[in-house]
Amino acid sequence: MSTTAVERLVSWEEIQDIELVILRRMKEYALGAHQSDFHGSGFDLAGLRDWQPGDRPSAIDWAQSTLTNFSPLITREFDQESTASVIIVADTSLSTRCGVDDTPIAKVIARVVATLALAAAFFQDRVGLVALEGGSRRLIVPPHAGKNHAMHCVDVYQECLSRGAPSGREHGEGDLAGLLRRRSLLPVVSDFLFDAPEAMLEEFAALAHWHDVLVVLVDSAFAFDLPPVTAGWFTGYDVESGRTRLMSAREVEGLGEQVHEWQDRVEAVARRLGLDIVRVAPEAEHEALAEFLRNRRVRKR
Repeated sequence: MSTTAVERLVSWEEIQDIELVILRRMKEYALGAHQSDFHGSGFDLAGLRDWQPGDRPSAIDWAQSTLTNFSPLITREFDQESTASVIIVADTSLSTRCGVDDTPIAKVIARVVATLALAAAFFQDRVGLVALEGGSRRLIVPPHAGKNHAMHCVDVYQECLSRGAPSGREHGEGDLAGLLRRRSLLPVVSDFLFDAPEAMLEEFAALAHWHDVLVVLVDSAFAFDLPPVTAGWFTGYDVESGRTRLMSAREVEGLGEQVHEWQDRVEAVARRLGLDIVRVAPEAEHEALAEFLRNRRVRKR
């Protein structure tokens, strides 16, 4: 079992393959004379603020302004769906370093980050990256548009695994709601192999009242499907909690099934909380995710 981060989890060749999948899947629906399909129905109210010189008279909220006796005037701010931000929340916890056959869980997450970032670039949306580790949420890449920036997000995620937060690139830490300045699509990519995942799912369910939250559950049973072992006892070490446990050979052989059942419960909790969730497996994550995103856009029209 490997527990060390690989310097380059996703090669440039793999990123190019992912980009081809995105182009093929998304163009099947995006081509045609229906420009408004992805631009939404107009503008969403983002909030109220004091009037400033240069504001259009049509933006003044006269009803609210009467409450302040027109001193100051109150104007409305709007968000337009065609300039949405995609903030990818990617798991960087220690469990993502675990894996077999030189395929750590983090590699699957990196490929998902590449898929989401390139899909955002395809639709000319801005994309940013938040590192998720335990109770910490760090904005390590602020949102910008463009294919080069999308690939930059993948690079920074991999750097974050090997050296922690890249020097000089951390742009905020704390409560996730406080890091999000505007309404965003919020894909949460994790294996959820930590204590009390329900609390984290409840956090994202609360954010879903304003943001568009999507949970991407990385099927991690593959990392614990170990070959048969001889009879005996083994000491297991939990990289997340630091606890050790003595396990029999039968328990070791059943680790993969235990992880599968654990993630089944995580998926059930997410659905009960009303969150959209997609489960992705190694080697097929970009195909499955691209198809899910395409169908989800159709469903939410």
